[in-house]
Amino acid sequence: MDKNIVITVVLIIFAGLLVWAFQSGVFVPKPITVNVPDGIILFYGDGCPHCKIVDDFITENKIEDKVKFTRLEVWYDKSNQAILGQIAQKCNIETNQVGVPFLYDGLKKCYVGDVDVINFFKTQAGI
Repeated sequence: MDKNIVITVVLIIFAGLLVWAFQSGVFVPKPITVNVPDGIILFYGDGCPHCKIVDDFITENKIEDKVKFTRLEVWYDKSNQAILGQIAQKCNIETNQVGVPFLYDGLKKCYVGDVDVINFFKTQAGI
């Protein structure tokens, strides 16, 4: 058999496999399924200086005794990153505007930055 015919047949088969793979979704990344906790969620990053300010405020004012909330680390945990992304979408926050500390009030309001998060906790704790 002629070499050109073999190469052509191989290329046609390869092209067909690529078309099939794209149509069947082989190259589509699988979404991460996550369970979003109920209630107030505080997102933070290990080593984040602004998160440390919030954490110090929470500790000094015993906020955890007064306000029930969940902490989720997002710099190293992909599942928590996915939760943060879902919640940011609920709050109509663009991806490039998402940072930590980030707080979700459990209803549909989000707070970004140490000042806003601390003010939220002050209000909730009656300080």
